[in-house]
Amino acid sequence: MKKGNHQAYLFIAPFVIVFLIFNIYPIFLTFYYSLTDYTGMGGIENARFIGVDNYIRLFSDRYFYQAFFNTIRIWGFNFIVQMLIALGLALLFSDIRLKLKGVGLFRALFYLPNIITIASVALLFSILLDWNHGGLNQMLLSLGFIDRPINWLNSPAYAQSAVALIGAWMWFGNSFIVLLAGISGISKDFYEAALIDGANWWQSFKFITIPQLKPILLYVLITSIIGGLQIFDLPMLLTDGNGSPQGALNTMVLYLYNQAFKYNNFGYGATIAYGLFFITVIFSAITFRTMYRKQV
Repeated sequence: MKKGNHQAYLFIAPFVIVFLIFNIYPIFLTFYYSLTDYTGMGGIENARFIGVDNYIRLFSDRYFYQAFFNTIRIWGFNFIVQMLIALGLALLFSDIRLKLKGVGLFRALFYLPNIITIASVALLFSILLDWNHGGLNQMLLSLGFIDRPINWLNSPAYAQSAVALIGAWMWFGNSFIVLLAGISGISKDFYEAALIDGANWWQSFKFITIPQLKPILLYVLITSIIGGLQIFDLPMLLTDGNGSPQGALNTMVLYLYNQAFKYNNFGYGATIAYGLFFITVIFSAITFRTMYRKQV
């Protein structure tokens, strides 16, 4: 190897050092903490090694299972609504029959909620969903749809639905842009040939759009799984931080946060973090395998 090639390592060394310190080292340290009863007090020398006791506890922890199913319900509803809106709009704006104008403007408008800080979003919707003076209750009362105010954030079903819909509103613009880019990359020759052969909209969508869009759909689904299983900020900010009402908003990351930083149980919190990691990997692998299974 030439001398000049050795000098190139000096240029990438800062990135490698920072990556090892702030990315790789915390991963191994967290795994070590998951094997201890570390309470966060003092240094690593105060962590007593207890083996796999935390993992055994995790498998029998009903609160973790509750948090898991809460997260799945919120993410599932969020993803369905988000994809229906994003895919519907992407198909609408890419339809060669309609030839709608102003796509760039609508891309910016749809993506706008994604760049608003989550604290601002939580404050906005906590005001809108307020029981006594919230705008949503006032509007429904004035229209005659309800006869008394609904306490949206005090009902498990309403609270989970609210968080899911807020998340869908925030992220559908991002999915819309990705799906629109994927559909725009499909050759228009396919659609023109299908149009000449008399194919209707549904046939073009089923036999052209979906097969060609499968890699993009896989990307959107897996990134949604990764993000959805880590939902924390909205449940934390919209409620008391404990997962109220009745634990309906106690997601896995919120449970992890409370265990580690509220109850000073860093060892068990680290175990929950690794449990969440393996769940995410399993869900992603199942999704990938399902979408790319061999066709008979």
